[in-house]
Amino acid sequence: VLQVLAQVLVEGDTVTLRCRGWQDMSVTGVQFYHGDKEVRMSLRGTELSLSPLQLHYSGRYSCAARVKSGRSREWQESVPV
Repeated sequence: VLQVLAQVLVEGDTVTLRCRGWQDMSVTGVQFYHGDKEVRMSLRGTELSLSPLQLHYSGRYSCAARVKSGRSREWQESVPV
């Protein structure tokens, strides 16, 4: 699940995206995407901070993460937000 606070954002603001497992399942190996492109900026664990916001950051974001499912871990992708 990709989480972001629902708020009005303007250039210069900071927004943090969080990639979490459904019902707090254990998540590792997180990767964020802007459209179909991999994002590599201000990445800390399961969070991505975009700061300061710029107009070209607008669009849809998603994340993929390894999620613990029973005894195995599998990659799962969020829906875009």
